[in-house]
Amino acid sequence: MNKRPIRNAALMLLLMAVPALASSPAKKREPVAQEGIELPKPPFSDGIFPCTACHDGKQVPVNTQRRELGMHTEIELQHGPDSRWCLDCHDASSRDNLHLASGEKVAFTASYKLCGQCHGDKLRDWRVGIHGKRTGSWSGQKQYLLCVHCHNPHSPHFKALKPMPAPTRPEDIKLTKGGAQ
Repeated sequence: MNKRPIRNAALMLLLMAVPALASSPAKKREPVAQEGIELPKPPFSDGIFPCTACHDGKQVPVNTQRRELGMHTEIELQHGPDSRWCLDCHDASSRDNLHLASGEKVAFTASYKLCGQCHGDKLRDWRVGIHGKRTGSWSGQKQYLLCVHCHNPHSPHFKALKPMPAPTRPEDIKLTKGGAQ
C-alpha cells in the first residue's frame, strides 16, 4: 500500500493548522520588533560610532550632494554603486540613525528593516529563521544576528572561497607501523 497520499494529507492538515495555532489567544505572540527579537549591537569598525562624534553638524557640515568622500576612504561601495550613495541609507540630519525610503529613522540595531525594503524575501526568511543565524530556544527567547553580522552593507556579496580538497577514501589511506598515516 502506498502511504504517500496519507502522509501528504497529514502534512497539509498540519500546515493548515499552523496559522491557527500561531494566532491562538491562549498563546499570544509578541510583536517582532525590535519586534520582540533580541538583537546584538552591529559590528561597527573601531572608532566609527557614534557618528555624531564627527558628524555633529559643526565639525563637519552636512553636505547632501553625491560626491567622492574625503573620509571613510576604506569603504568601497559595491551595493548598487551607480544608483546609491551614503545618504540613501544613512540619515543626514540624525547621523546615529539610518532612514527608510519613507524618511522614518531607524536605529542601527533595526537595520534589517532598511535591508528588507529591497530584500523583502530575505527579511521574511530571516524573521522565520531560514536566512541568517539565530540562537536560543526554539520555543523561547531567541537572539538573531543582524544582516551586517554576515554581510558588509557596503559590499554585501561574499568573497569567493577556495574549495577544500576532496576527502581521502578509506582504502587510499596508507598506514605506517604505528597505525598513523
